[in-house]
Amino acid sequence: MIAVQQLTKRYGRHTAVDDVSFHCEPGTVTGFLGPNGAGKSTTMRMICGLTPPTSGTATIAGHPYRHLPNPGRTVGVLLDASAQHAGRTGREALALSAATMGVDRRAVGELLDRVGLNGAAARRRVRAYSLGMRQRLGLAHALLGDPQVLVLDEPANGLDPEGIFWMRGLLRDFADRGGTVMLSSHLLREVEAVADRLVVIGGGRVVAQGSKEELLAGSGTLVRARDRAALRGALERAGLPVDDSTDGLLVNADSEAVGLAAAAAGVALTELRPTGTGGLEQLFLTLTAETATGPASTRPTEAATGPASARSAAVPPTEEIVR
Repeated sequence: MIAVQQLTKRYGRHTAVDDVSFHCEPGTVTGFLGPNGAGKSTTMRMICGLTPPTSGTATIAGHPYRHLPNPGRTVGVLLDASAQHAGRTGREALALSAATMGVDRRAVGELLDRVGLNGAAARRRVRAYSLGMRQRLGLAHALLGDPQVLVLDEPANGLDPEGIFWMRGLLRDFADRGGTVMLSSHLLREVEAVADRLVVIGGGRVVAQGSKEELLAGSGTLVRARDRAALRGALERAGLPVDDSTDGLLVNADSEAVGLAAAAAGVALTELRPTGTGGLEQLFLTLTAETATGPASTRPTEAATGPASARSAAVPPTEEIVR
């Protein structure tokens, strides 16, 4: 339902997204992961028609987002929970989107109940909402048109543990009923709990993709030595991508290559094992280590190129940017 083919975005000399290709299938939750500045938000904005690509294509249900006749009926989008009209009540904001999409007004109350914003919360102005409440309202907007696809960027931000558990169940149920979910989040344990497939991006490029089971089965090597600095130097001289971990060094290579590099440098190891049992966090650190190019603050981001936008998919992209 979501197909991304050779998608590239350049801002002057800076390439934010470089030849990215992946797909998200019906009946699955796809976790879209990467460090800050990796190109996640830019990719999602291109998928949703908010940022024009330099080259490549992104389609939803076989069509570019801007060509969908009534986008909210096909795809629900939440990219920024703060991009909502602060002067409207939660009920008013959702009712306006319902009118724009041609959705029965009765669905407004049902959805507000579903996301936990019924009663007094629905009558409050959005400016008085906490971040968690805005996230819930954003999810209600995304679900309003009964879409087949959800595109969500950090939807758990601001939610308490109970809210995160609720959201996990909502997304799992949506996918189990045949929907397609693309989910970006820094809460790696939550992604691991709900995702079927993973796409990992670093430095604007896809560094790994596949089923969660496939990727977690081989996540590199964890290695430790008494002389950590000497070990790191040996691995770097051998050209092996290395990153720090609380347990030691994470290396994007198999155990044999790591052991040989340490032996050649005369570094005695105290631990050497595959990290396949370390979960998504260790996989993420291992895969993104070699693409790290410095602090995110030194690289161009959306803040320099245009506002991130949370849209209910009912409003044309140009209107959302102005608003």
